[in-house]
Amino acid sequence: MKTRKIPLRKDIVSGEMFPKQDLVRVVKNKEGEVFLDPTGKKNGRGAYIALDRKTAEAAKAKKVFERAFSQAIEPAFYDELYAYVDHQQARKELFENDDE
Repeated sequence: MKTRKIPLRKDIVSGEMFPKQDLVRVVKNKEGEVFLDPTGKKNGRGAYIALDRKTAEAAKAKKVFERAFSQAIEPAFYDELYAYVDHQQARKELFENDDE
């Protein structure tokens, strides 16, 4: 039986390694736009953070995306990030409750 490798990525807020599926990728494309990349396949410079509200808020407070991408980040981006993270957390909790 083949063992499957689980891709790991570093959360830029904590510096810890996590399975890629537990993170969300944020991308800066060549036009300078910064956006979420849930697929993990968009072209551009990427940075990963854990899928939880606390980490998303810490990313804003520590200005990790500003440093990673060397540019100012619009407040609307953080609203989108919070909404995405909250939605993913709710989905995860829903599926965990279904297993019981």
